[in-house]
Amino acid sequence: MLNETVYIVDDDPSVREGLDSLLRSVGYETHCFASPREFQLHRRVDTPACLVLDVRMPGASGLDFQVELANSHDAIPIIFITGHGDVPMSVRAMRAGAVEFLLKPFREQDLLDAIHLAIERDRTRRQGEAVDTELNERFATLTTREREVMTLVASGRLNKQIAADLGLSEVTVKVHRGQVMRKMQAATLADLIRMSDRLGLSANRA
Repeated sequence: MLNETVYIVDDDPSVREGLDSLLRSVGYETHCFASPREFQLHRRVDTPACLVLDVRMPGASGLDFQVELANSHDAIPIIFITGHGDVPMSVRAMRAGAVEFLLKPFREQDLLDAIHLAIERDRTRRQGEAVDTELNERFATLTTREREVMTLVASGRLNKQIAADLGLSEVTVKVHRGQVMRKMQAATLADLIRMSDRLGLSANRA
């Protein structure tokens, strides 16, 4: 059993049942819903996932729901399926970040390939968020002065220049810099610069 989840939203029970059977047979955990609202009311499991979403449902538009999810900062990757697609519709969906736009009837392998891609995309996003969370936790342990030093080091300033900028001795700057490297778990200056870039450090944040 894969530790990966596929959410299926389609108003047609036969489509839901068919997709559910197919995806479970290859190891995915699945959850099926007849409408976007049902999906929203469901508490999702904390695993890499994607959403297989019908474009047209009674009283609901999959394309509008895609926009709604994006506006609420829900980054779950979406694969659209439809029996009523056209080029403008598919272009709109893809430009808004959809992984794939499949016309019914579609090949099972095409759907499986799209789901694999979508879940890998979600896995990468989750890993990135975990890294960001850890970096922010490390950054939070720095003193105000250490944050100032980190920002200036990452901007390319030398110890002597930082000392002048902050009105400190060069020895004190070296002590702060060492503390920053230790607390941020940066082995090299290049590591620290990459961390600063990921944190989006600026003089304002420091």
